Order: sequence, then C-alpha cells, then structure tokens
Amino acid sequence: MQVRTDPPLSAPKVLETAKLQVRRFGESKTNVVDIARAMGVSHAALYRFYPSKSAIMDAIVQEAMDDEARLAAMHVDTDGPPAERLTAMLLDLHRHKRERFEGDQEIHNLYRRIVVERPDMIAAYADRITALVARLIEKAVRRGEWKVDDVQLAAGVVRDAGMIYVHPAFVAQLVTAGAPIETMLRATVATLARAFEAGVSYKGAAPADRGL
Repeated sequence: MQVRTDPPLSAPKVLETAKLQVRRFGESKTNVVDIARAMGVSHAALYRFYPSKSAIMDAIVQEAMDDEARLAAMHVDTDGPPAERLTAMLLDLHRHKRERFEGDQEIHNLYRRIVVERPDMIAAYADRITALVARLIEKAVRRGEWKVDDVQLAAGVVRDAGMIYVHPAFVAQLVTAGAPIETMLRATVATLARAFEAGVSYKGAAPADRGL
C-alpha cells in the first residue's frame, strides 16, 4: 500500500497558487481547500505556512507592498536632480498600480479591500514609503539642492500630495475618468520641488499624520 506524501511546499509556492486561484475565481470564491487541491496537497499542509484564508490574502497584498517598496527604493540613491528622482519614483509606483488595475483586476480588488480593512498593514507600508521619500529629501538637503528644515514633515507632505496617484481607489477613479495622470503627477512634483528649492520652514507645524 502506497502512502500519499505531499510534494515539497513553501510559502512562496502557496502564494503563487493562491494568486492564480484569486485571478481565476475571485477572492470570495477562493478558499484554502481549493488552493490545496490546485497544489495537489491536503489543506492541512497549507496551515503549516498560513493559519487561515485571511492570512493568505493578507500575505498576497503584503508581497505586493514589498515589491512596491523595493521599486520606490531604486530611486533614492541614484544620480540626478531630486525632482527627477522623485518624479520617477512616483511614476513607477503609479504605473505599477495602474497595470494591476487594468490587467490584474482581482488582485487589485483584494488590495483595495486590505487598504480598508487592515489599517495596520497600510500604516506600516506608508511608513516605509515615507521613509524612502525622507531619504531622498535628506540627500537633496545635504547637497544644497533643496532647503527644508524638517525632512520628516516634508516627506509627509510629498506622501500626501502623491497619494492620489498611488492609492488603488484613486488610481481606479483617475484611469476610469481618462485623466491626464502623468501630466498631473509631474506638475505636482514640479510644484513641490520649486518650493523646496526656494526653501520651506515647518516651524510650528503639527506632526504629519500617516497616509498612503
């Protein structure tokens, strides 16, 4: 009598299969049993990596956030004027999310749900992106390209100004409306950069709240 043994499993393999299931059937019709069946394993085997369906869905979105943070980080320490690097960072983030909205709708919808239901994940993601923007601004200040007396507050301003171009709900609205998004984004960064070049003081300003 042959004893069934599950093939080697890993968290990345589980997520890849889960994403395929979500894309095919939608999040609401995807469950742990279906994912396990698609992998040819017992659903109990999946619990070694994720305790529930919600944990798997969270992990899919966390993986997307990690990818976006790596994408943004590529522009922090590159050469070139800070305005160009900031524009490139936001454009890359926007295009990444736009491509998901236009070509990966079910994952986009999952991401949007997590944005609403998991504020802890979103706050951590916002902190990571804001920290990257702060590094870019700090570098520009050290070089004498921008004049800002509070890098963290300035990074929060940039984050909030850029949110409309990278928040999944806003991206969907702008794309659906046919808005000239990249032109708008470039104009936003140009305005901020001009202010930072002239010099901005945040003395007396309240601490920046988290955003996206």
